[in-house]
Amino acid sequence: MSKKTVLAAAFVAAAALTLSACGSSEDSAKKPIADVSVQPKTKAATALDQPFTKPNLVLTDTHGKKYDLRERTKGKPTLIYFGYTNCPDVCPLIMSNIAIAKKSLPKADQEKLQVIFVTTDPERDTPSSLGSWLKQQDPAFTGLTGDFPTIQAGARQIGIGIDAPKKEKDGTVVSMHGSQVIAFSPKTDQGYLVYSEDTSPDDYIKDLPKIIKGETP
Repeated sequence: MSKKTVLAAAFVAAAALTLSACGSSEDSAKKPIADVSVQPKTKAATALDQPFTKPNLVLTDTHGKKYDLRERTKGKPTLIYFGYTNCPDVCPLIMSNIAIAKKSLPKADQEKLQVIFVTTDPERDTPSSLGSWLKQQDPAFTGLTGDFPTIQAGARQIGIGIDAPKKEKDGTVVSMHGSQVIAFSPKTDQGYLVYSEDTSPDDYIKDLPKIIKGETP
């Protein structure tokens, strides 16, 4: 599959409008709401001309304790993703790809890397259920939950749009959310790289060593 890159300026304008319906069979749900200019590329990440400020989020971790995102990840290489545990496809695939790549890092770098999974379905993703799900991916991953308006506002701060979970006619609950992974530099604490759901484990394996150092792949 050929790779494409979202032009940085266009991404900032349209990222919040691009939602992915995990597990939905609706073709329209898989298409971006806004057209975005693209160009061929050889790198997995899109480097932003105007990096995002880290979300001002205080949520609850999988141990039921308060977690201040900015404070706890300050000065650390951080990957942030918004998704939900009942997603049958996109969310587990993305987290699995990151987990596979993380294992390729030296032990010291594995401990430096912070991987944050913020639920878009807080009503069902309790601290306990979120913790159990993440342990299957990587026990060191941090899972966060809280009230939906707070989570939605935090996602918008880094250009990711999420809608409240919706029950379909067949009874399944679908969460519409942006599927981008945002990488934050340990040097600036700003989100300077964006990865799509198509990013492979090999892509992350290649890029993570530089993200650990706050460099651009």
